[in-house]
Amino acid sequence: MEIKVLVETSSRHVHVTQEHLEILFGAGAVLHEKRALSQPGQYLSEEKVRLEGPKRAIDGVSILGPVRPATQVEVSLTDARTLGVTAPIRESGDVAGSAPIRLVGPAGAVEITEGVIAAKRHIHMTPEDAEKYGLSDKQIVSVRVEGDRALTFDEVVLRVSEKFATAMHVDTDESNAAALSGTVYGIVTK
Repeated sequence: MEIKVLVETSSRHVHVTQEHLEILFGAGAVLHEKRALSQPGQYLSEEKVRLEGPKRAIDGVSILGPVRPATQVEVSLTDARTLGVTAPIRESGDVAGSAPIRLVGPAGAVEITEGVIAAKRHIHMTPEDAEKYGLSDKQIVSVRVEGDRALTFDEVVLRVSEKFATAMHVDTDESNAAALSGTVYGIVTK
């Protein structure tokens, strides 16, 4: 059975705690939804911050909502080089020992001692789809995309949860390598 999955490009972004949101945007600050994302309950907010690394800064980095228990910055490896940080390739949430960074908002700044990662390519998948396709949480698969720069993404981790909608996420470096644009589907191989 062919397993097709939507492939989405995930641009650099930040997840923040309520405490850090209020330091960056002022006491009582809340995130304002700009548009919903494919994952249920997740959204692109109107709020943006500046990332300051030891080498350079990147302005206008979006915060994704809702607020999280820990502040995390997800960048591409190209972004990491621009900033002058070493961002390990990790699953979201796995920030122990990752790179530090300074976040600057209109009301203040926050320095995190760890939290900058390059997200490991992954597929969010519903339990129903995982069962239907004979796949399991944390399984490693490959995903083939076609086009002018067709390629196969190896080492793609499956993340199965009832909180997810089925979709694959790659960062901008990976998306550019495959010349992805518009709505793209990939074929999963075990």
